Amino acid sequence: MGDARQGRDIIIEFHRVGNAVKVTAADPVTLVEVSIVGSPASSEDTLRRAALRKLDYVLAKREAQK
Repeated sequence: MGDARQGRDIIIEFHRVGNAVKVTAADPVTLVEVSIVGSPASSEDTLRRAALRKLDYVLAKREAQK
């Protein structure tokens, strides 16, 4: 799929919600924001990578629709 973010800085937030962690990744250039929900037993790096993969997917999909 490649890196649709093209080296841009991404804002990532982690929020514990009960027995889950909500991870939000936002691209301040395109204003696209995605969220995933994961296990608090997962490492922060694993959750971050999953959110970034989803952001890459959404950005690539938007680019393909142009």
